[in-house]
Amino acid sequence: MNGQDFISHYGGIYEHSSWVAEEAAALLDDGSSIDTIAMVMADCVDNASGDKQLALIRAHPDLAGKASIAGELTQDSTVEQASAGLDQCTPGEFERFQSLNTQYEQKFSFPFVMAVRDSTREEILTAFEARLQNDYDEEFEKALAEIHKIAGLRLAAMEGDE
Repeated sequence: MNGQDFISHYGGIYEHSSWVAEEAAALLDDGSSIDTIAMVMADCVDNASGDKQLALIRAHPDLAGKASIAGELTQDSTVEQASAGLDQCTPGEFERFQSLNTQYEQKFSFPFVMAVRDSTREEILTAFEARLQNDYDEEFEKALAEIHKIAGLRLAAMEGDE
C-alpha cells in the first residue's frame, strides 16, 4: 500500500489527527503487521512535540458530551461511546458526566480521555473522579496512554474487518 493509501486507510486511527498516519507511512514497509503499525504510530505520537501531543488529546470529544448529543462524533467514537452505554445515560448520569467534563477541562485544559470500549458507565465515572485527583503531568501521560489503547482497539477492529 502506498503512502496515500496508508493515510486514507489508517488516518482516522488517532482521532482527527491524520498526521500520525502520515508520519508512520514514511516509516513502514508494505505488508507491515497490525502490531508493527500500532507500534510505529504510537512511537510517532510519543516522539511528537508536547504541543502536537496536546492537540491530539484535545481532538478527543467529551464523554457523553455536547458533540455526542449533536451527532458530531466520528463513527469510531460513536461506536465506542455506545459500547459503554454512554448513549443511554440516565438524566442523573448525564448531569454527572457534564459536571465532571467541566471540572476536568477547567483543571487540565483538555478533555478526559479513556478507552471506554467494554467499560460500564459507572466504571467510567469512577475513573473520571479518581483521575481528577491527578496532577497535570500525570494526567497528560495517562491521556496519551488511553489514546494508544483506543488506537490499538481501532486497529484490531480494522484487522477483523479485513
